[in-house]
Amino acid sequence: MSFLSLPGLSQPGHAAGPFPWLAPAAAPDAGIGVSFEFFPPKTEKMADGLRQAVAGLAPLGPRFVSVTYGAGGSTRDRTLAVLREMVRDHAVPVAGHLTCVGASRAEVDAVARDYWQAGVRHIVALRGDAAEPGGRFVPHPEGYENAAALVAGLRRVAPFEISVAAYPETHPEARSPQADLDNLKAKIDAGACRAITQFFFEAESFLRFRDRAAAAGIDAEIVPGILPVGNVAQAYRFAEMCGARVPDWMRRLFDGLDAQPGARAMVTTAVAAALCAQLRAAGVSQFHFYTLNRADASLALCRLLGRRGGES
Repeated sequence: MSFLSLPGLSQPGHAAGPFPWLAPAAAPDAGIGVSFEFFPPKTEKMADGLRQAVAGLAPLGPRFVSVTYGAGGSTRDRTLAVLREMVRDHAVPVAGHLTCVGASRAEVDAVARDYWQAGVRHIVALRGDAAEPGGRFVPHPEGYENAAALVAGLRRVAPFEISVAAYPETHPEARSPQADLDNLKAKIDAGACRAITQFFFEAESFLRFRDRAAAAGIDAEIVPGILPVGNVAQAYRFAEMCGARVPDWMRRLFDGLDAQPGARAMVTTAVAAALCAQLRAAGVSQFHFYTLNRADASLALCRLLGRRGGES
């Protein structure tokens, strides 16, 4: 699809200029909600970069910011440290990711209680992936067997707000798309209040999934996860791991751009902006950005969506 072929872009004199999904500048669109995902840094230099990214995005008034939890709980201490710092330094709701991998129920519940004591009232509850790349998930003998069981367990620990994962193009380990949808419904029925999707690169992937979820009786909010492509090879690797399809047109657009970071950044914003515009035109008003601990692309996309600092 050409960026210029998006709905309304060719309408001259539109109040929002060439971006018709924007509200007028004098009355920003309070209906747009955003959230941002970060990962715990490994070095102090990376920690400084994370702090700068959070400081750059927090003024947008996100619904929440979240911090991931490494495979097999490998970043447990770093995740908790980042969460505590965010709660202390920013007046933004903070969510901690939590998985079932390699831990007993008692150990997982203890992490959840640590989150609560740190001021974290929202958990992104995930089954999680095996610590070994490419390995399959095997439940701990005394652990939660899946994400639905984790959600139910967290409900017993404290009155957390709980988000879960959804897969528009089907989880790689699911028996079928229907089985994957049944699993999502089980997580919602266990007490989750929303689902955040894995990233995708074509709006129809999300919109078809949203329709299928509604037909299956899932009435919880489903928020699209948006990944601005910062590193092409890395994005393709992520896509292969999680079952996200990379369309041919996108491969052609990004071919050779890892060696040209300036051009890549502009193409990244254009591609992600086109995706967000199509979703917005289809009635989507909530967006979750996988920031990879960088603010610029997410900040630009929020601006294009009409999200400005100081809104809630």
